[in-house]
Amino acid sequence: MSLLQFDVTRGAHPVDVIEHVAHSNDWSFERNGDDEIAISVAGTWTDYHVSFSWMEEFEALHVACAFDLKVPEQRATEVMRLVSLINEQMLFGHFDLWEREGVIMFRQSLVLAGGLEPTGQQVEVMLNSALEACECYYQAFQYVIWSGATAQDALNSVLFETFGRA
Repeated sequence: MSLLQFDVTRGAHPVDVIEHVAHSNDWSFERNGDDEIAISVAGTWTDYHVSFSWMEEFEALHVACAFDLKVPEQRATEVMRLVSLINEQMLFGHFDLWEREGVIMFRQSLVLAGGLEPTGQQVEVMLNSALEACECYYQAFQYVIWSGATAQDALNSVLFETFGRA
């Protein structure tokens, strides 16, 4: 099986679209080069560091969202169990543990093969889905790291639903 090579001309660089959306929403951002932009977002539990990267060879827009929570070596195995349990529930994107840096990161890509260009709405959806996932599971990661809880206990603690009113 062979893949065909096409020369693709885009009307705008995909990262230019993200920069326009960030500027329109008054998000704090820094353009780190032609193919990357970093956006800082304040969340409920912590600040998030979001990076959008254009990967030309794959024709894909990649988003990575990290938060300031270092995983100590002695808790890495349990954090990896938690990552696995969380990823089973994810419809889009996934969490990774970058062991060398001890950093947890949410990642997702948007394939734009054939010269497709991202829309502002797609960029906002990618950012919102990354932030929602991080906000949802941040406390579970914290629970495993700081309380010594098991992955399953930590996940159960953040996924419970309350009913009624007090």
